[in-house]
Amino acid sequence: MTFREQYAIPKRYNTLSFVLMAIGILSIVILFFTHGAHAEEKMRARFWASLLQNSVYFLLIVNASMFFIAATTLAWGGWQMSFRRVTEAISACVPVMGVITFIILMAVVFGGDHTIYHWTDTEHVKHDHILLGKSGFLNKTFFTVWTVITLAGWSYLGWKIRRMSRSIDDKSLTLEEGKKFIWDNTVWTAIYAFLFALTVLSSIPWFWLMSIDAHWYSTMFSWYTFASSFVAGVALITLFVVFLKNNNYLELTNKEHVHDLGKFVFAFSIFWTYLWFSQFMLIWYANIPEETIYFKMRMQPARDGMPASPYRVIFFLNLIINFLAPLLILMKRGSKRSYGVITMMCVLIIFGHWLDFYQMVMPGVSPNKVPFMLADFGIALFFVGLIMFLTVRALAKAPMIPKNHPFIKESIIHHT
Repeated sequence: MTFREQYAIPKRYNTLSFVLMAIGILSIVILFFTHGAHAEEKMRARFWASLLQNSVYFLLIVNASMFFIAATTLAWGGWQMSFRRVTEAISACVPVMGVITFIILMAVVFGGDHTIYHWTDTEHVKHDHILLGKSGFLNKTFFTVWTVITLAGWSYLGWKIRRMSRSIDDKSLTLEEGKKFIWDNTVWTAIYAFLFALTVLSSIPWFWLMSIDAHWYSTMFSWYTFASSFVAGVALITLFVVFLKNNNYLELTNKEHVHDLGKFVFAFSIFWTYLWFSQFMLIWYANIPEETIYFKMRMQPARDGMPASPYRVIFFLNLIINFLAPLLILMKRGSKRSYGVITMMCVLIIFGHWLDFYQMVMPGVSPNKVPFMLADFGIALFFVGLIMFLTVRALAKAPMIPKNHPFIKESIIHHT
């Protein structure tokens, strides 16, 4: 059997990614002139909030690809080897996305406005006992240092793991060399998993997202954010796998592998819902004002002469797209093996969790009305185009199949 080992980037694909980025840049420019350059601080905050939401969301979902590699490596799994280069290529977006996100975060923190991050106003913090109590870690210096460490760690460890994977492309391994290769991979992915636990699974969502509503807190917020970004990340992997299969690449990948990716998407959609419900139910049941304020702002119905929350529709649409749709559609075996159905669901899930991040960010910036979302969609298209552009370039730099990997046979004979 002949394999198409080297990926050739189609011209139409390039054109599409450039068009999407151009639409995104145009949206950024328009939103800057209508809001970013406005004299009023709250109007400027709307511009930066859109950039913040989109950059953080898309950074976390491309970074989820490296976590997928780490998790399957630590489990000594082999089923994913036939499409491992896809996950590696997506994870190669992290350094570029990280730089963009860092610039946006620093502009928000040090820009002089305090609408998004209230805790950056040192004078206000002195008279706010809640923010004062958190100031030991919630301050500009700690925020910046930990963000730099996080982005540098993700980028370096991802590069190291990809480099190790490609180091055996041109040589067959002896038994002892294979054992050493697997051990080295296990060690480096364990280091990455440790950093991932210290960042995505704990501190980074606190700093980048939860501190927008700095008086509010939830001990489940980081896990909730992880579940949201990880299921969208697996959906992104699946989309690229199906795209490459439809273009006659990844000959060793078949419906069994796509079926298992569909299982991941289904399972983590349910896991996300479990965390969504657990966080909501505990806060609703306790009914403590400093906790319920977060949900009142997002789902309060109209009552006692008070208007309904403007984010109420988005709040429940989020649940419908990210829970009910995967539950009803992906529960069946056949739907997870159908390229058409799984593609539709993956696009829907990526959009649904984009909405999830939108309702994490925007109510803290614009609590009284939902901003006109067309510009936010446009900016999202910039990041979509950028991910498309960067992923295929990384994909074209290495053979499509890691044929000398010790576990490749497990992927060839894999069945569900």
